[in-house]
Amino acid sequence: MTRYRIRTRPTQPFAGERTQAVPGRGLEFYELRGYAQGDEPRFIDWLAYARTGRLYTRMFHAEAPARFTFFLDGSPSMQLLGKQTYAERVLRMLADSAKSEGAFMWGGGRYRGQPRPVEQGPRVLLNFPRPRGVTVLITDGLDELDWSRLLQKLRHVVLVQVMAPEELAPGFAEALLHDVEEGGRMEVGEAEIRGYQEALEKHLLRLRITARRLGSYGLLRVGEPVVPALLRQGVLEER
Repeated sequence: MTRYRIRTRPTQPFAGERTQAVPGRGLEFYELRGYAQGDEPRFIDWLAYARTGRLYTRMFHAEAPARFTFFLDGSPSMQLLGKQTYAERVLRMLADSAKSEGAFMWGGGRYRGQPRPVEQGPRVLLNFPRPRGVTVLITDGLDELDWSRLLQKLRHVVLVQVMAPEELAPGFAEALLHDVEEGGRMEVGEAEIRGYQEALEKHLLRLRITARRLGSYGLLRVGEPVVPALLRQGVLEER
């Protein structure tokens, strides 16, 4: 996995982001900044000086070490349909790719090859300070909570949603469903299943839009090859 790294979308140069703006470093131009004493003359923009009569320094994006905190959902719904085992495989792959930049488990210190599922689920993140750097949240996204509030709190997030094919496209017309999170039961028919699918599509859309504004998002179906899917969705990129 040294060929790939987790892709994040840097915005402001806060600690933990992969890029920051500094004069004279990196390759990607960022902005012009008024010249300050001590700036290297070779980074002065002389064309801007010719136009304005003022000195400006060219700023560039620079590579900086990132720090990733991995949160693995271990709530009851993750125990169904092979999601937990598959999610642990996803975590190992992503954490191995992030070791050189700093890979930590939420509540468990530096990542040392062992996933640490959090049985309380993502809702526990609302009760603790925001983790440093980028939070990689691996979950089925089915907990009853204010997901927008949670993602906004994390601020820099890579959301990897793991779902079973049966959850995305139920292949039955009638069933007795058991809510493993809340403990309720209900009979459903075709109308309820259509309603479920419509609500799920809206939920997935909200998660995708919010997460991509804050970092990146990927939806994985249990059993599909991990790396191609995350490359296609922009969670991974080549180094």
